Amino acid sequence: MDKISYRLVFNRKKKLNAQGKALIQVELYLNKSKVYISTHIYVFPFQWDNKKKEIVSHPQMEELNRMLDEMILKLQWKELELWKKGMPVSLSFFKQSPSDINDDSNLFAGFGRKWVENSMKKESTKKNILTTLDVLEQFAPSASFDDITYNFLQNFECFMQKEKAYGINTIAKHMRHLCSIVNEAIKRNYMSQGSYPFKKYVIKTGASRHTFLLPDELKRIENLELAGKNQKLEHSRDAFLFCCYTGLRYSDFTHLSANNIIRLNGKLWLKFKTVKTGTEVSIPLYLLFNGKAADILYRYRNKLNSFFNLKLNSSVNKDLAGIAGLAKLGKHFSFHTARHTNATLLIYLGAQITTVQKLLGHRNVKTTQGYGEIFSGTIVNDLKKCKF
Repeated sequence: MDKISYRLVFNRKKKLNAQGKALIQVELYLNKSKVYISTHIYVFPFQWDNKKKEIVSHPQMEELNRMLDEMILKLQWKELELWKKGMPVSLSFFKQSPSDINDDSNLFAGFGRKWVENSMKKESTKKNILTTLDVLEQFAPSASFDDITYNFLQNFECFMQKEKAYGINTIAKHMRHLCSIVNEAIKRNYMSQGSYPFKKYVIKTGASRHTFLLPDELKRIENLELAGKNQKLEHSRDAFLFCCYTGLRYSDFTHLSANNIIRLNGKLWLKFKTVKTGTEVSIPLYLLFNGKAADILYRYRNKLNSFFNLKLNSSVNKDLAGIAGLAKLGKHFSFHTARHTNATLLIYLGAQITTVQKLLGHRNVKTTQGYGEIFSGTIVNDLKKCKF
């Protein structure tokens, strides 16, 4: 008996959807015949490597490629089951019951992943919800819809608090994501309204505190000699400092190219649209922090696109932990700390809240105002300007 061959196919119909994305399918080939099964995963053309048959340049590429591999494994397992039962292997079996191939319809996390991937949510939002599902599967990998009860939520909260050592606001974020999935499951009749687990559960939050670096701490990172085995940290260090001086998020930095760097009246500007909110932002690089961001760009002037092609956020954060140790800062910080540092120092130096709001691309000035409350030096600075 001949065996089925499997391969992933992207954009078979040569047509993009309204978002500019196309579907990834699994092609099954047997005896000169083919059938195609949907993976329910859509990506942009630049996020598909046709040679390697895998997703690239996607925030969740590791998780999505794992899902694709698992789907092919399940198809192969179905084929093996037919062989064991002495049944003829035919493509019609797979074509008639594709839902049986990836049957996780009774699993809460499986439903959540499919819903998120096929939703119209922003990529950054999808990434955050998928992270919640990763944590959920660590706690209860086979949780069904019936398992999601009030007690389940309490135990999940305890798991995140004790096993994952998450703070109260991080736990609240994951619980809000979980609540949105539960609401969608109820809308689709996977769960009953009467069993709504969040009816009694209260999502707890605490006062948010942003980590930021002081000017002398930035100076120590700037002056850090990265030679020998530590030279590999240089790219992450320079990208982090660039974002300290510009306030960019990781997602915005990695979406930049040389085309975003322009000159207006001979002065260097950075112009881009934020990934998270789609806000147009213009940053005068020559003015901010004595042009330190422009100085970094000058060092990378012959390889700007490589400079913006940063490794995964989690990997950069590991590099930053090493940099903090070498600089003897005694402070844990992540790449996102750069954004907090930028906002906090700008307000401390006297920039108007509305100006900082524009530079950071915040839609609501209340978001920006939070940075003015976390540095006591800002109060001292303001009082020094007053004439009593």
